[in-house]
Amino acid sequence: MILIKPWQEAKSEAYAIRKLVFIEEQGVPEDMELDEFDPLAQHALAYLDSQAIGTARLVTMPGNIGRIGRMAVLATYRRGGVGDRLLRVLLQEAASQNMVKIELHAQLSAIPFYERFGFIAQGDIYDEAGIAHRDMILNI
Repeated sequence: MILIKPWQEAKSEAYAIRKLVFIEEQGVPEDMELDEFDPLAQHALAYLDSQAIGTARLVTMPGNIGRIGRMAVLATYRRGGVGDRLLRVLLQEAASQNMVKIELHAQLSAIPFYERFGFIAQGDIYDEAGIAHRDMILNI
């Protein structure tokens, strides 16, 4: 089951997942993990029974553009379709809000995942929090 919640309701579960995945597994500095977009975003949470096992967020940017980010699934549940379901729910949410384009910053290892949904990589590779990324876009 996937629920979309505002930050006030999602914070404890979303941050717990992001802390494990980004800070502990990937070495992202803790002070970079939370940002000014969290309170503005819609946060998708994937549940197995009552346990939150994955999260991602959708931020509305100027120009009716959505930005998906902070997608994380607990290691035990990866490769089981949780990320697919999170992304589909956020894409449906973006479409329901009449967003015209979705952008994201993809870790290089995740580019094939996003390409399956029609995202196109663009621009140069850059460093974000010590991890190589590339911008991706999807016109909807």
